[in-house]
Amino acid sequence: MLAIKLKRVGKKRQPSYRVVVQPKRSKVRGNYVEDLGWYNPTTKEIKISAVRAAHWIKCGAQPTATVSNLLKKQGAKAK
Repeated sequence: MLAIKLKRVGKKRQPSYRVVVQPKRSKVRGNYVEDLGWYNPTTKEIKISAVRAAHWIKCGAQPTATVSNLLKKQGAKAK
């Protein structure tokens, strides 16, 4: 089963996250199927491809709670 998760990137104490599609039980730093966008919590910037996220949700990928909230903030539907 696939999930839409956050993958941490960036330096120490300067977090930034990639929004990726990964198998649900894979490691956070592992390989991913597709990169959907990014989220920067320090500047509160969000850029996620709503079209691709909707495609993966239709295919059965489940967004995590945090990604679901980010999609709602951006105006995309999260299931």
